[in-house]
Amino acid sequence: MIVAMQETATEDQIQVVTEHLIEMGFSVHRTTGERQTILAAVGARSDFDTRNLEVLGGVMEVHRISAPYKLAGRSFRPQGTIIEFKNGVKVGGKEVVVMAGPCSVESREQLFTVAELVAKAGARALRGGAFKPRTSPYSFQGLGLDALKLLREAGDKHNMLVVSEVMEISQIEVMLPYVDILQVGARNMQNFNLLRELGKLKTPILLKRGIAATIEELLLSAEYIMAGGNYNIIACERGIRTFETYTRNTLDISAIPIVHKLSHLPIASDPSHGTGRRDKVAPMARASVAAGADSLLIEVHHNPDKALSDGAQSLYPQQFVELMDSLRMIAPAVGRSIA
Repeated sequence: MIVAMQETATEDQIQVVTEHLIEMGFSVHRTTGERQTILAAVGARSDFDTRNLEVLGGVMEVHRISAPYKLAGRSFRPQGTIIEFKNGVKVGGKEVVVMAGPCSVESREQLFTVAELVAKAGARALRGGAFKPRTSPYSFQGLGLDALKLLREAGDKHNMLVVSEVMEISQIEVMLPYVDILQVGARNMQNFNLLRELGKLKTPILLKRGIAATIEELLLSAEYIMAGGNYNIIACERGIRTFETYTRNTLDISAIPIVHKLSHLPIASDPSHGTGRRDKVAPMARASVAAGADSLLIEVHHNPDKALSDGAQSLYPQQFVELMDSLRMIAPAVGRSIA
């Protein structure tokens, strides 16, 4: 249920409504926009009369929400969510934020070379895996804590945010000092124990869509995190598994405007994992911006032919530069700019 307060509602009136909702058995999540306060009441109870709330002082209107995701739904924050970071970057606003870097951190030389290249081209966040979930147990699994330290050092040197994947609860405390955005990979989208723990943080979460997940399931996973109090979530379309085998996954471009309609959360697109092919990353990145993506996650390697993971989908440095130039032409056509 959503209770929209009047613009002139006082803090005392808001508190009275909140207490009333709690007495009814709901947990209450509050969001304050530029003009009014919205109270989202979450709970299993359905036997209530909205008129009992509508007559309370300061209440403008009350809506029952039929969608299973109450906090991730657009009605909770009709104006949309903008996630602001310490270096001035905002995800969800007019600027499209590009996050780029290698699939995994392989060495200091590799990371610092790539970080300098993507920063000069205009990337605002450095992505890189420290702990790598791989399909084969014999594949490169990442450098762990050493990689996190290198990511933080490289990010600070080039004034970039750091985004890296968290795979399990025990890694959260280790990662927090080094990363600005914790990425939840496709394999963990429905790891509900992990999502609950991430809900206790304030650190922004990049939540990737599962390989066979519906859009509703993606938003319900976001709901798990938000139910714990962490509303700083970036949904991410990274391709889903279909019957097509030419590409690694099928990048669902339509998910971008659909998520924007259903949810207030900003959405990123990952054309690198979405296609698995270097020659298809740039076209899909351009299409994602045209469709309304708030951010892009791009894999770049200075020598992808010798990359320890996902070299086939990593752009060469010059390809990334050319992509950024083309995005700067496309973004204004849809009322956006590249951060």
